Amino acid sequence: ETTVGAGLPVINTLNDLMRSGDRINRIEAVLSGTLNFVFNNYDGSRKFAEVVRQAQDEGYTEPDPRLDLSGTDVARKILILAREAGHRLEMEDIENVPFLPASCFEGSVEDFYAEMDRQEAHFKKVLDEAVAKGLKLKYIASMVGGKASVGLQSIGPDHNFANLSGKDNAVLFYTNRYADQPLVVKGAGAGADVTAAGVFADIIRAARS
Repeated sequence: ETTVGAGLPVINTLNDLMRSGDRINRIEAVLSGTLNFVFNNYDGSRKFAEVVRQAQDEGYTEPDPRLDLSGTDVARKILILAREAGHRLEMEDIENVPFLPASCFEGSVEDFYAEMDRQEAHFKKVLDEAVAKGLKLKYIASMVGGKASVGLQSIGPDHNFANLSGKDNAVLFYTNRYADQPLVVKGAGAGADVTAAGVFADIIRAARS
């Protein structure tokens, strides 16, 4: 459970739906509290690298933030959900369109920050293009019909994730029962406290099983 949603009951909800005879037709999710924090706080007044550094300092990122910003962490999470929903997928089956320039993945973590600083114009362009259209940047994972993808999207004000604030995560389950209005699991998706609580809950469930 904690691997996907920190302290959120994402896998339990999915399993309960399936055990009760429902079918998971589509999943849309913001599965990285880190990336949601970054894109909620990057408004052009500070460099993108500074916002990522803040996320790391506050304990939201992986020890190597490139696992978050590359989409690898999110891809692993949607892979778990897809498998729980009955699909036989592997990591290489997940479509992942990176928003980071390839040069950011070379060298050490400090090299990564230095390169992000040099690439500020790239990040500012991505932001400005979204803002000019009245859109927001969100890193979204989806699974439809056994195919899964992750990537940065520009979304409108009416999108289900438009008002997802801070480091929150949200998972939308579209099923046979919840066809028009999805079942939503939403809450804090990053941070030591909620993750520790999720691990503790996992241990209790394992002890009782």
